[in-house]
Amino acid sequence: MILTIDRALKLIEKEIAALDFGKEPKELYDPIYYIMAIGGKRMRPLLALLSHNLFSDKTENITKPAAAIEVFHNYTLVHDDIMDNAPLRRGNATVHEKWSANVAILAGDVMQIKSTELMMTVDDKILRRTLELFNSTATEICEGQQYDMDFEKREKVTLEEYIEMIRMKTAVLLGFSLELGGLVAGTSEKNITLLREFGVSMGIGFQLMDDLLDVYGDMSKFGKTVGGDIIANKKTYLLITALQKAKGAEAKKLKELLGSKTIGPLDKVKEVTEIYNKLEIKTFTELKINEYFDLAFKKLNKLDAPLHKKAVLKDFANKLAQREN
Repeated sequence: MILTIDRALKLIEKEIAALDFGKEPKELYDPIYYIMAIGGKRMRPLLALLSHNLFSDKTENITKPAAAIEVFHNYTLVHDDIMDNAPLRRGNATVHEKWSANVAILAGDVMQIKSTELMMTVDDKILRRTLELFNSTATEICEGQQYDMDFEKREKVTLEEYIEMIRMKTAVLLGFSLELGGLVAGTSEKNITLLREFGVSMGIGFQLMDDLLDVYGDMSKFGKTVGGDIIANKKTYLLITALQKAKGAEAKKLKELLGSKTIGPLDKVKEVTEIYNKLEIKTFTELKINEYFDLAFKKLNKLDAPLHKKAVLKDFANKLAQREN
């Protein structure tokens, strides 16, 4: 049986809708139901289901562990939004804005606990290894978040450092999602390793695309303010590349824009983007995105799995490589 993306998403939504986090106190649990209900791509649990289906048709074995990944992912978003002081998430008020920072911290803690509880529904034979991999991934995500915050205070960040940061903060969870599907399905160690490597490479490409869309995306499709990273002086792949390539007057102008306390946000986005255009930063970023997705496809091609099932994963990865939101 080939599990289509639409079918997999329906299974995920059904599992998430059935989750019982708790009822009282409402101030603790209402925020959890709220953040889990306001959408999202469900990309990570989807990858778990699709990778599992490469080797097994028993979807009932993977839906709860896959839901665990989505609960964990949303927990990290609740806490990240507090750290970023973000007012919106998926077009809705963030948990800390709608309730309070203290409530959001505590709700996130419960979500992290619940994600482990759901992950423990895997077969006892793979329970210890699953939790070890899950905890290792969670630790790397925290490390990546810390590096991201550290970079905000540093004047200089290398491209290598940035790629490693997004590998940890974003890509490893995609890698774990695919790895989990293979582990639950009982496939070979070689396949499990290839699934993780496929996901990590794809995840890096996905985050680089996010950087690109923040500057060059269509706001009506992207779902958040275009130019937000420029306004915040966020050290993305685009900015780091521009700082490396800019010379003379352009380098001086870029540094002035980054240090200015008086320029308006719209003017800043416009002028920084003009410098990016002169330096062909968009082209450099697109080449790097393609490099990581090409690497991901090479890993996928090496998987010992039916071609017609791998085609579903390949189609999904292609859509990520060409996404507009």
